[in-house]
Amino acid sequence: MTETRFPPALGYLLALVAGVLVTLTASPFELWWLGPVAVGLMYLGFHQLTPGQAALKGWLFGIGLFGSGASWVYVSIHDYGYTGMPLAVFLTSLFVVAMALFVAVALWLYRLLCGPRLAFLSFAGAWVLGEWLRTWLFTGFPWLLLGNAHVDSPLAAWAPIGGVYALSLITALSGTLGVEFLRRRWWAAAPVAALWIAPLLLPTAWTEPAREPLRIALLQGNLPQEIKWTEQGRRVAANTYLELTRELPDDIDLVVWPEAALPMFEDEAEPLLARAQAQLAPGSALLTGILQRDDEGRYFNSVVGVGNAEGQYRKEHLVPFGEYLPLERWLRGTIAFFDLPMPAMTPGPSGQLPIRAAGTVIGNAICYEIIYADLVARRAINAELLLTVSNDTWFGESIGPLQHMQMARLRALENGRYVVRATSNGVTAIIDPTGRVTARLPQFETAALVGEAVPMQGLTPFTRTGSVPVWLLSALLMLLGLHNRKQPQPQVQ
Repeated sequence: MTETRFPPALGYLLALVAGVLVTLTASPFELWWLGPVAVGLMYLGFHQLTPGQAALKGWLFGIGLFGSGASWVYVSIHDYGYTGMPLAVFLTSLFVVAMALFVAVALWLYRLLCGPRLAFLSFAGAWVLGEWLRTWLFTGFPWLLLGNAHVDSPLAAWAPIGGVYALSLITALSGTLGVEFLRRRWWAAAPVAALWIAPLLLPTAWTEPAREPLRIALLQGNLPQEIKWTEQGRRVAANTYLELTRELPDDIDLVVWPEAALPMFEDEAEPLLARAQAQLAPGSALLTGILQRDDEGRYFNSVVGVGNAEGQYRKEHLVPFGEYLPLERWLRGTIAFFDLPMPAMTPGPSGQLPIRAAGTVIGNAICYEIIYADLVARRAINAELLLTVSNDTWFGESIGPLQHMQMARLRALENGRYVVRATSNGVTAIIDPTGRVTARLPQFETAALVGEAVPMQGLTPFTRTGSVPVWLLSALLMLLGLHNRKQPQPQVQ
């Protein structure tokens, strides 16, 4: 099959389809093999486009991706943000359109700078740099990355080496090389085969147990979000979590309540936490998500402990429009969604010490933080166990909690650590260092999950280096495709 020209309109249609295909690679669909297909559809005929057409193709891909894969934003705005359907649809559409611009800008810049020379390498590198851009710009949104799908694929063994962006790069290279193979460039099969077969030769374990397993109980209160921040919600939350704690077996080492389990500040919850501590077995600990406030009037989304626990963690990476309101001066009071009864959070400092509970050093990531691979890797360096608490009630019955859970599994695999995940209504689970779920609760049930997690020691290559090596490699690959700016010399007759 030789390289042929085809109408840009067909490429735009394929871009929309490709975006939807990436959504299908993620949970709950988990069709990871569609990732290279999606990249191949974007790569096909790309260098026939002008930079403006490339940007449009990237934008349409983003529309397909976020329109299908981040539809849970509508649930948060409409169902729990007290916003009418027309306005919720508008705000969700605005979100999708804005997120699609990240892809548009990345591919516009790529087409502006790069030509067809070694395009199968430079296009893959540019793709990962686009994901990197989306990870940090304007606080970042590394949701639906190509690599997220591969926690269960044959590529999974690359995760402890290069993390999620290495998985994205290999997926993108598989897509571009697949197109080259269809163009009868048969050599393209060799590097694809090498990338997919190499995991069979890679180590299966980079870390090892540090001590005996912990007996852990993760509590899922399943409290309705509509009443949570009311007086009734306070009473229901207190009664639910105290009762679940009281009914636990006596051999539990660590009890975990989810993010903001008690809808009140820590100083208000002290009597309840004292009652909970009295219910613990000697030597055991309880960690809970809770709001804190200080003498300067600042508020923090935190994890604190009682019993055999030391230290605290204050969430460092906050969620815009969820934990603080950008442009608050202009937006506050315009619609109900911007007036939810939650105080504006202050980010915790970087470099916080890990919590020690039940004799184990624990690295924390609250809710949204678990999707940031490098942030979690920094937590894992000095930790034996990773803990994430979340309130996924905001997702409703959408696919959001399942996507969130998939990323938590990838963090366990990247760092060779158990991840224990306590959520308000699911998915509450214990994940082993290979990313396998060893125990979980059904969603939307009030229950306690009792299981074991092993404190681990040793560091994976990814924990040591983070994503920087893959980002640099991606930049190098993109540089290989830069246009030759040297003008050709006229031939002498």
